[in-house]
Amino acid sequence: MNAIDQKYTLKEYILLFAQGFCIGIANAIPGVSGGTVAFLFGLYEDLINSIRSFDLSFIKKLFQGKISVALDHVAWRFLGSVILGAVFSILCFSKAISWLITYKPVQVNAFFFGLILASIPVIARIIQKWNLFLFINILISAFITHLIVSSVPVNTSDSLPFIFLCGVLAISSMILPGLSGAFILVLLGKYTHIINAINDRDLVVLGTFLLGIIIGILSFVRLLSWLFKKYHDGTISVLTGLIIGSLSKIWPWKKALEYLEVKPGKLVLIKEINVLPDAFTREVAGAIGLMLVGIILTLLLNRSPKKRIL
Repeated sequence: MNAIDQKYTLKEYILLFAQGFCIGIANAIPGVSGGTVAFLFGLYEDLINSIRSFDLSFIKKLFQGKISVALDHVAWRFLGSVILGAVFSILCFSKAISWLITYKPVQVNAFFFGLILASIPVIARIIQKWNLFLFINILISAFITHLIVSSVPVNTSDSLPFIFLCGVLAISSMILPGLSGAFILVLLGKYTHIINAINDRDLVVLGTFLLGIIIGILSFVRLLSWLFKKYHDGTISVLTGLIIGSLSKIWPWKKALEYLEVKPGKLVLIKEINVLPDAFTREVAGAIGLMLVGIILTLLLNRSPKKRIL
C-alpha cells in the first residue's frame, strides 16, 4: 500500500470525503481557490504527492496486468476519497452554487474573504527562514495575481479543442492556492458553458473538459512537487502572494462599470471595482458576520501551533 494511504484510517477516509466536498464547493465559486482550502485542511502536500504517484511506473505495471501491484504503487484511496467528495459536491450543488453566486454574491464573497484572509498567516508561517528575497516574491506574485483577477473576461470558442485547453488551464490554477479554477474559466468565457454542461449532463463537453483536467494535473503537479523540494521557502512565498493578490477578486462590495452583450438581451458583467458599503444595513452586518465566521473557521482548522501544512 502507498505510504500516503497507510497514514489514514477508515474513519479518516470518511473525513477526507467531507473535506473533498468542501474543496469542490470552493473550486466551483469564481475567485475562490480549492488549493487554499486544501491548505487549510492540511491536505496540500499529500494531495500533490498522491497525484504525482500516478507515474510511468504505475502505467507500466498496469499494462503488465499487475493490477494489485499498480494500485499499491499509487495513493488511490486518499485521492479517490478527496476527488469523490469534490465531484459529489459539484454534481449535487452546481445549481445551488449558481443561484448563490447570482443572487447572494455579497454573502458568498464575504464568507470566503474572511476564510482566505485568515489563511495568509497560516500559510506564511510554513516558511522556515525569512529574507528580503521572499518578501519581494510575495509582493511580485500578489501584484501579478491582482492583475490576473482584474482582467476582463473574453468571448471564446465553444469548440472541443478549446474546451480541452480550458480543462488544462483550470486544473493547473485550481492546484495553486489563491488562483481559482472557476475564475480562470470566467476569464476564458467558459464558466457558464461548463456549469450548463454539468446541469444538462452533456457528456461530450464534460468528457473533453475532464480529459484536459487529467492531462493538466498530471503534468503540472510534477513541476509543483519539484519546486517544493528544490525551493521550498521560495515556493511558499509565491503561493502566499497568490492568495494575497486574489483577495481583491472576492471583496464583497463592488460597483459594476461595464457590461458586454453576448446575446440579444443577455448582458455579462466584464468590469467592476471594489467599493465600501454606502450604509451600515442589515445586509452589511450579515456579510461582516459571515466574514468573521470564515476567519474563525480558518483559525479553528489550524488551532494547533505544531501543525505543519507542508
